[in-house]
Amino acid sequence: MTLTELRYIVTLAQEQHFGRAAERCHVSQPTLSVGVKKLEDELGVMIFERSKSAVRTTPVGEGIVAQAQKVLESAQGIRELAQVGKNQLAAPLRVGAIYTVGPYLFPHLIPQLHRVAPQMPLYIEENFTHVLRDKLRNGELDAIIIALPFQEADVLTKVLYDEPFTVLMPANHPWTAKTSIDSALLNDKSLLLLGEGHCFRDQVLEACPTLGKGSDINKHTTVESSSLETIRHMVASGLGISVLPLSAVDSHHYAPGVIAVRPLTPPVPFRTVAIAWRASFPRPKAIDVLADSIRLCSVARAPQPDA
Repeated sequence: MTLTELRYIVTLAQEQHFGRAAERCHVSQPTLSVGVKKLEDELGVMIFERSKSAVRTTPVGEGIVAQAQKVLESAQGIRELAQVGKNQLAAPLRVGAIYTVGPYLFPHLIPQLHRVAPQMPLYIEENFTHVLRDKLRNGELDAIIIALPFQEADVLTKVLYDEPFTVLMPANHPWTAKTSIDSALLNDKSLLLLGEGHCFRDQVLEACPTLGKGSDINKHTTVESSSLETIRHMVASGLGISVLPLSAVDSHHYAPGVIAVRPLTPPVPFRTVAIAWRASFPRPKAIDVLADSIRLCSVARAPQPDA
């Protein structure tokens, strides 16, 4: 039994496809198949049920795969522990962020980290919260930047900043005459929202509760988009209004007279952005430097009256 074979079965259990698992392990499909079969023969049990259409983990295989994952994490821990006595800021740091944070944070974060930790390359990824959670748990990422609430066993979190929500509208919209927008008004207007699966969509619906009642959401939503950038462009083109986090509003590059920004009437809804990492991660100094750098370059400050 080798770590390589254990990595094969963990990856195959995740992918449920020999070809994709082999690609992730950077080996040929026959090599992976032979390695999995060799381990099954050694253990004397079938770890996977194979058919022409699918690969499924057997009941006994589920326990074996779970234990194999723990062994791989322990092995990775041994490698990382070997670095503890060395410079914790010299190895790459793998950081993930949710889609509604990454595009607005990373352009500021990367140069800041270059200044304070020039020997620590940053691997970055943007994804949904549930995907980042899995990758953090499996050791594919070292830290993730998410919006609270977030709970996971053996994972630590640290609050980074609070970010208010703002209303974005075309510059010729009649609401530009207002100094702030009551969230109740959003129920009677076309609202551009992120699609299902984005936590920020849920936070907007929570801030405007009547939006989420039954099928009424479809009446008030012109279109659902996969990114805040697309929503911002649609607002600029006059398709409707939207509620965005301040960082997404602050980073636009439109000429004056295209879009306008207004705060929501107090109490202003906001999200709390935090960093999460495994409690066993052996480079706490790297996490501290990352968290401090994020706070320094955060664009979550008070909204301006116009844009």
